[in-house]
Amino acid sequence: MKSAVILISGRGSNMQALVEAKPGLDFRAVISNRPAAAGLAWAAEQGIATRVVDHKAHSSREDFDAALARAAADFAPDYLFLAGFMRILGAGFIDRYPRRILNIHPSLLPCFPGLDTHRRALEAGVKLHGATVHFVTPALDHGPILVQAAVPVLGADTEESLAARVLAQEHRIYPQAARWLAEGRVEFRGADVVQV
Repeated sequence: MKSAVILISGRGSNMQALVEAKPGLDFRAVISNRPAAAGLAWAAEQGIATRVVDHKAHSSREDFDAALARAAADFAPDYLFLAGFMRILGAGFIDRYPRRILNIHPSLLPCFPGLDTHRRALEAGVKLHGATVHFVTPALDHGPILVQAAVPVLGADTEESLAARVLAQEHRIYPQAARWLAEGRVEFRGADVVQV
């Protein structure tokens, strides 16, 4: 069975969706960069090992990345899942896990990378918004896309209402992507990734 470590910064709703879906991966640990992340308590209640690598305790991103890499390596994961992990990982960290780090982003990439995606989607007047599961590369939110889900943008939408509909899709497609990985149904073809 393939193994995984989940990285979180907050409540970890996508972490919960991954674990509860039982996609066929051994979730060995949940690691947070914030000691007070609510998701740590939930993970511990499930019997999953937890660790904290506080980014504030490190003087540089490189030092934090090195400490995070050591913590993750203790669990020898096949994959890392970023689930609301609010730190940008440097190339040195990403290179340790080539094509093995996944992220869930609340937009239809390549549209609206970075933060405030729902506000930006509303301001742009798009008719569709959504979520993307992609592999992580040093280019922020620009790695190969594995799966996306779209939701309509409604005339009465607020950031909160749109975010809620997108989050429901995140909770559906992230476990789906994890299941594909567990079943060996993901292939890279050059720079592209496909589900087979």
